[in-house]
Amino acid sequence: MSRNIHDQTLALAGVFQAANLVQQLAHNGQCSEASLETCIRSLFATNPASTLDVYGGELTDIREGLVTLSSVLSKQSKQQDIEVLRYVLNLIHLESKLNKRPDMLDVIGSRIDQARHTASHFGYTHSNLISNLASIYADTISTFRLRIQVSGNPTVLQREENAAKVRALLLAGIRSAVLWRQTGGRRWQLIFSRKKVIHHARELAEKANRSLYH
Repeated sequence: MSRNIHDQTLALAGVFQAANLVQQLAHNGQCSEASLETCIRSLFATNPASTLDVYGGELTDIREGLVTLSSVLSKQSKQQDIEVLRYVLNLIHLESKLNKRPDMLDVIGSRIDQARHTASHFGYTHSNLISNLASIYADTISTFRLRIQVSGNPTVLQREENAAKVRALLLAGIRSAVLWRQTGGRRWQLIFSRKKVIHHARELAEKANRSLYH
């Protein structure tokens, strides 16, 4: 197993985890607090020792993303799978646009850096931090012509705290898409290396399950 495919699968699972949480929030107004924390925390992992460290260092932290990745890429039979995949592809596309805008990357980087204090003071899922990150997304990535259209329950999405979580998660999804590209991930692999990625994601998800229940 090449190191690449391992790191790429973890980073892609990060994108899928963020997308899956957006899908859940948009429809039900809730999602796993632990998975949310993993995504938000990844935004502050600027000097990780490994790809897994971006997500907290344990496979259980990124388990939801691994499970979602393997099921969505292999089936896409349910409406929610199709929505999640659309978010993932949009995030990857937006990241490639962002990559050509060093000025915007600088703004995002320095504003995330300023938010560190809030994160260390209040924790990663505190509403102050979430709304701070949401405004970073709104001021930068939301200005691209391609905008991610989030489908869900309008009543749920109109609640300010849900809208903020969605934006903060989309920002985290972009962070993972950056990581995916840095580990050598490319869009064509989602078609041509799909089986390999699904297989490795399943193996990692099983490992995560084992450590959850031991």
